[in-house]
Amino acid sequence: MKIDIDQLAEHLAHTPFQVQGVYRYARNPGVPHADYTDSFPGFVFPLTGKIQFQFNDTPYIFSPGKVVHGAAKMKLGQKVFGETDWEYILVLYRICNSELEESSFSHQHFELLTGQSPRLNELIMRLWRVYNQRGGISKFQTEMLFRDVLNEALLCVDNRQNSCESHTLFERVSHYIQEYYYQSLTIVSLAEQNNVNRNRLSYVFRRHAGMGPAQYLLKYRINMAQEMLFTSDAPVQQIAETVGFADPFYFSRVFKKQIGIAPTEYREKFINNPS
Repeated sequence: MKIDIDQLAEHLAHTPFQVQGVYRYARNPGVPHADYTDSFPGFVFPLTGKIQFQFNDTPYIFSPGKVVHGAAKMKLGQKVFGETDWEYILVLYRICNSELEESSFSHQHFELLTGQSPRLNELIMRLWRVYNQRGGISKFQTEMLFRDVLNEALLCVDNRQNSCESHTLFERVSHYIQEYYYQSLTIVSLAEQNNVNRNRLSYVFRRHAGMGPAQYLLKYRINMAQEMLFTSDAPVQQIAETVGFADPFYFSRVFKKQIGIAPTEYREKFINNPS
């Protein structure tokens, strides 16, 4: 089941809850595995391997890079993949407000795609160790650490989603530029066309191309001009207009700045030395 990460974060921010148990399960001898849901909801943090559990007939594969949530007293099925070892940590919790519990995410099953996070693994292992200590300080640390674990998991999901969205945006805009580079494109029009602001578009291009969208467009136009200078006999002015430069003098200045020599020199150089 897909979950809105912002809604889940807001829910956790306003809902008082308390850790009821932190348990480590593995296929390895000496450590039993759970075969039914407990009387409390819980988050599963896979550490190694792969195993499938079904919450009310909905399958979830427990494997590193994700966190799975299951509600209390759900119908549970299990499927083991061959002889592969697996290990996960289960954190059970209780909603402390009965009124909030009725509208809580605690009644749902869902998964969070966190990706591989050494820090998240470190926090969950520390939580397990602290829970198994005695004393009031360890109980207090358990509550604080569980919130740190959830915070890190939510940040991982958010960063992963933003990364996927930014890559999709970059692919869409860059392909558009490559197809319509010869038209009168502006960064404002590209941003508006994709329902983002200029700062967001600039961030995405710098992240994925190492340059802003204006520089990306300029370089692509110059690259196309280089190809035309080498493969055609068209005048420089015509080539400038063909790749999107209304002013041929401006085109020449930009070309020389990017390539190091003027367009006419570039053509002569390759005509005389085609190799």
